[in-house]
Amino acid sequence: MSKNPQPDWDPRSRAALDNQIATYDGMRGRCPVAYSDYLNWSVFRHVDVMRVLRDHGTFSNVVSSHPSVPNGMDPPEHTGYREIIEPYFGPEQVLALEPVCRSIAADLVKRLPAGGEVELMGGFAQDFALRIQCAFMGWPASQHEWLRRWIRRNHDATLAGDRAATAAVALEFDVFIRDLLDVRRKAGNAAPDDLTTRLLGEQIGNRLLNDEEIVSMVRNWTVGELGTIAASVGILAHYMAAHADLQRRLREDPSLLPAAIDEILRIHSPLIASRRITTQLVEIGGRRLEADERISLIWASANRDEAVFEDPDQFRLDRDPSQNLLYGAGIHLCPGAALARMELRVVMEELLAKTDDIALRPERSPVLATYPASGFASLALWIR
Repeated sequence: MSKNPQPDWDPRSRAALDNQIATYDGMRGRCPVAYSDYLNWSVFRHVDVMRVLRDHGTFSNVVSSHPSVPNGMDPPEHTGYREIIEPYFGPEQVLALEPVCRSIAADLVKRLPAGGEVELMGGFAQDFALRIQCAFMGWPASQHEWLRRWIRRNHDATLAGDRAATAAVALEFDVFIRDLLDVRRKAGNAAPDDLTTRLLGEQIGNRLLNDEEIVSMVRNWTVGELGTIAASVGILAHYMAAHADLQRRLREDPSLLPAAIDEILRIHSPLIASRRITTQLVEIGGRRLEADERISLIWASANRDEAVFEDPDQFRLDRDPSQNLLYGAGIHLCPGAALARMELRVVMEELLAKTDDIALRPERSPVLATYPASGFASLALWIR
């Protein structure tokens, strides 16, 4: 096969951008490993995604010339950094953050109009993601709006495939984090006892983490958290508004929320894709890929694969949770999965407990988000 085969599809076509999930469903059946000029090779089936996740020798995470700690690393380098970050997402840390999360969620629910329409994404979901991430990192509320604008610029640069713009946006974030680190270094013992300060004391081997490594860690945590948490809140609220019986059931029995949240986010993934690169000649899904071929794992398709999830659009609480790739699998399983699950459970508990009904606005159709985002760009709901 040639290095650059003829494209099988266009991820930035109008049809794909208007409805990513439907497009990926179609590709999974028609061309499960497909080439495009924009995403290179895309893998749509659950079995093929799992194969890539389990074989990091053939499908490497080192996809960028810039360090990505530890997402863009393979063992053994990945192992040491992963051991550093896992305690930050451990049970004690998640439990300690839960009251803060509940306070933020309760405050945002309280601000919703009583018996009125709300644009949920800008008026609730994004605010929740921004506030909880800043609370987790120890950043002041004054950073909320800067981060909101930065996420928008990052999304636009990624969709455009503009490398210069992407590099400029990344540099802007790097400067932001380095400034926070400098403030904490200058404060010395008076620096706030928060996650950002604690990273300054972490060691890899017998040396302290350098600024480049800390910035990379924080960028991975922040970009992932802000985008996927906001998308998840919108997806969950929309699904409950569209399924009144399920909404009623969850109001009556909130203990079902953890499993229900995972299942809803399986049906409509808040994370579209992640990347890998081949290290050698390999055949997958009937396609022959040379070494150094870039791959996009399409989570939003794999989690809807009919071969694993019978009738994938059907909401079911009895599915095998080990097959759900909401937080990935293998050595790169999301370290913040427990934190994200707590945040989503708490915000939905508060939303359901402090309201009587969440309904769609038939005259105002939701606007789906476009790649690389998922969920909704805008979502008008009636809440009372």
